[in-house]
Amino acid sequence: MKKIKKIMSFVVVGGSVLSASYAPADELRMSWWGGNSRHEATNAAVDEFEKKYPNISVKTEYTGWGGHLERLTTQIAGNTAPDVMQTNWNWLPIFSKNGDGYQDLTDYSDIIDFSQFPESALKAGQRNGVQNGIPISMAARIFYYNKDTWARAGLDFPTNWGELMASGAVFKEKLGEKYFPMVLEGRDVMAMNRSYMIQKYGVPFIDEASKRIAYSEEQMVEFFQLYADMVTQHVVPSSKYIAAFGAANLYEHKPWINGEWAGVYMWNSAINKYNDNLKPPMSMALGPYLIKSGASDAGLFYKPAQMFAIGKNTNYPEDSAALINFLLNDPQGFRAMGLKRGVPLSKIARETLVADGVIKNKDLSVAGLNYIDVLPKNSSVSQYFENPKLLGLFEEMLQDMDHGNKTVEEAADTFLKKSKRILRKAMK
Repeated sequence: MKKIKKIMSFVVVGGSVLSASYAPADELRMSWWGGNSRHEATNAAVDEFEKKYPNISVKTEYTGWGGHLERLTTQIAGNTAPDVMQTNWNWLPIFSKNGDGYQDLTDYSDIIDFSQFPESALKAGQRNGVQNGIPISMAARIFYYNKDTWARAGLDFPTNWGELMASGAVFKEKLGEKYFPMVLEGRDVMAMNRSYMIQKYGVPFIDEASKRIAYSEEQMVEFFQLYADMVTQHVVPSSKYIAAFGAANLYEHKPWINGEWAGVYMWNSAINKYNDNLKPPMSMALGPYLIKSGASDAGLFYKPAQMFAIGKNTNYPEDSAALINFLLNDPQGFRAMGLKRGVPLSKIARETLVADGVIKNKDLSVAGLNYIDVLPKNSSVSQYFENPKLLGLFEEMLQDMDHGNKTVEEAADTFLKKSKRILRKAMK
């Protein structure tokens, strides 16, 4: 491994880059986005790496979330990308359409200990069968409920889809019109309904081979009807009702804070924001994942919260692999980072941090991740599922339904037709 001169990183205040020192071409560089706590923890871990490998120096480059994708896009297009970079799951189609936009990490399996990571998670970091990224942490959408509001309604948390649908009438009768078992935004509806359809039909949402939604016209009507039924049966408030409270995060709305919206289908990594905003003494609890009888797959929206990748044009792939392995699998590395990148996926990191008392299994996020680990996960999510235009179209259809501008059948038909153009353009 070659000795490399170290240059200090970007100076970041409030998520904005104020100044930077650009490294000569022969330096090992690492970039990421995040907040100040992540910056401090990662820099501390890099310092530990340099102590263990004194013949390697690393220049760190970090920013806030805003503008990071644009900056990385410019770097990759100009062949000035960092050697090691934090990347996003849904950026793989952008930067590595055929799997050749990053290094294949399996080429360095003698340096990176892949045995610490579950196959299902590693698969999420692949593009065209190539291991482009290694997940740092994983997240999935699961069910969490306000245990106090559900207790007031006299109900246990639902254990199947039928019980969830039946809960709306009970909430309305026992607590009043303003109370709902759950609250869902468009992206939540799309993910939850996808889960239901995979359980029922075993068919993924997107067929990448044909560049279209995988469902028939009848199945797409069923997809939209599930949402319409939840609104009609008082399981969730309509998008029109939610919009009346203004443009803010769900957990910032008064009905959430007051416990009127009593459940979410949310990322385990984000649930503490919802819990922390409840009016005391109310609190959230993890609920059972709803799975149809006989289903072999939960249909989880399970993806890397973030990944490490090695730049395609790096001159130091072995050094880069050593840095990644240190941060994810070496006690000096993952102890320095702690939970600043989420609960580590690496088995040795998680077990060690549990023993250290850093990871507390009662934490809602951690409890959710432990639960996710045991759920059946046989289908992967297309990296085009979070395409912004596709999501925007779906949300538009829900709004049209809620405002009486489209029937369920019309919304399903429009979505199928317009989504074809969106996906074909995204996949060309």
